[in-house]
Amino acid sequence: MKEINHEVDLCVVGGGLAGLCAAVSAARHGIKVALMQDRPVLGGNSSSEIRMWVCGAHGENRKETGLIEEFELENYYRNPNHVFSLWDMVLYEKARFEPNITLLLNCTCTEAEMDGEKISSVRGWQMTSETWHRVKAVYFADCSGDSILAPLTGAPFMRGREAKEEFGESIPPDTADDKTMGMSCLFQLREYPEPQPFIPPDWAYTYETAEELRHKDLLVRDNFWWIELGGDRDEIHDTEVMRDELLKIAMGVWDHMKNRGDYGAENWAIDWIGFLPGKRESRRYVGEYIVNQNDVEAEGRFDDLVAYGGWSMDDHFPAGFYHQDSYPTIFHPAPSPWGIPFRSLYSKTISNLLFAGRNISVTHAALSSCRVMATCALLGQAVGTAAAMAVHADRPVQKLDIPALQQQLMEDDCFLPWLKREVWPLTKQAETNCEKLRNGIDRDWDGEENKFSGKPGEAIWYRFTEPKKISRIRLVFDSDLSRRDKNMPCCFPLKDDSCKVPATLVREYKVMAITKDGEKELLHVKDNHQRLVYHPVETEAIEIRVVPLSTWGAENCHIFAMDVE
Repeated sequence: MKEINHEVDLCVVGGGLAGLCAAVSAARHGIKVALMQDRPVLGGNSSSEIRMWVCGAHGENRKETGLIEEFELENYYRNPNHVFSLWDMVLYEKARFEPNITLLLNCTCTEAEMDGEKISSVRGWQMTSETWHRVKAVYFADCSGDSILAPLTGAPFMRGREAKEEFGESIPPDTADDKTMGMSCLFQLREYPEPQPFIPPDWAYTYETAEELRHKDLLVRDNFWWIELGGDRDEIHDTEVMRDELLKIAMGVWDHMKNRGDYGAENWAIDWIGFLPGKRESRRYVGEYIVNQNDVEAEGRFDDLVAYGGWSMDDHFPAGFYHQDSYPTIFHPAPSPWGIPFRSLYSKTISNLLFAGRNISVTHAALSSCRVMATCALLGQAVGTAAAMAVHADRPVQKLDIPALQQQLMEDDCFLPWLKREVWPLTKQAETNCEKLRNGIDRDWDGEENKFSGKPGEAIWYRFTEPKKISRIRLVFDSDLSRRDKNMPCCFPLKDDSCKVPATLVREYKVMAITKDGEKELLHVKDNHQRLVYHPVETEAIEIRVVPLSTWGAENCHIFAMDVE
């Protein structure tokens, strides 16, 4: 068989949102990356193969930014009809056309070679090309969800639920076990103008009454996450068996809703059903620190925080659909936000192994809050950025300058609670008509507004006492970080306009310079649809102005930050 060798700075295994963000962030910071993904598409649980919407922190202005916001805003702009393959395409192009990324799709990691306490290379089988790919790297980031590099390298990992007393937690059982949260095969419905029949397959289960389904909310506008199994089985090796059972249940649920009850489903039909189960939990690595329930409840105010969670501790019962006694999950309260430390993102024993996603170093209870995809995307961006900084500094990730890492993440629009971004030096020197543009907080937070708000045509400016050379401008616009819509839908009603560019974003604007020769236009941007924007410019000016001209629907124009250098 053919074999191709690659040599890079960072090899990312797993192309869900965590792995994609790790790869893109590292590549954009100037290092060579290989992204090995065992599926034909990127996005993991959010992809067209599984179709879970992207969830994250609860609350006003808590939405995750950075790369995940970039991806979602691009999708709003390019994909108004909610086509899942176009969401796949948005994610695909972020990796495929990034010059520093070698993208290996349909490539399953099967081997790892060690050199002492380090991984020297991994090997993957690409089924579509009948080719082995061997990747040698300085660092490896396991974003595979199931932590495939743990059994391949001997890295310590955890599985199942800890006992209450092990970490002094209240959520786990009294006695430790190997049970996890389960997996789901989602399905999606589409509404039609006229009635739609449904004939179940012979192998589907039959549920004559709603009570047999053990779920109170039988809604056509649902993604049926509660059709869940596997937490009381082997959540990795029994996946195929669980898939078969989940499909029988799913067909039976829809048969009941269509043919054996009144659920307003007459004009609805199955549009898609997933044959790849979406997983919630499997192996979790042991890092330098294991985050537990008490850390979550104390808001995770770690000195080395590099990301945040904010989803409730949403602890699904292992039996899933067959859990008899209550609703299939318990939403234990969690603060929003709570900080996640860098020490929980790299291996305790393998010096060049990092990880991001649902496999980080946390207890089962803490995982129930940080396993959702927007949080995982932040973790991936943190890991990719850290790997790039470590390579450039030629120092191990364990010895990284944490304040510098935190500042770089905030520069890249990854908000870190309780920290302020350091604005650019030239920005500090200027006189301005809006001090909030340079306060280092790039969103409204806890009742405090941190933005310029004005009518279209009203300029913001920085003025200098003498002409300054300006080479770059950084802008942060308002993408409505309290918005409730999802990046992609769970169903397809006849009329739905929920997936669109946020009305608050500035759509058109100009950048002007006041020079010794008078005013000149540097840029005129139309159809902007991103929150974070960088513009290279070459000018010498005594004043720089940004003039917002229109939004995507809001009355006022909002800008959180303007930096110049």
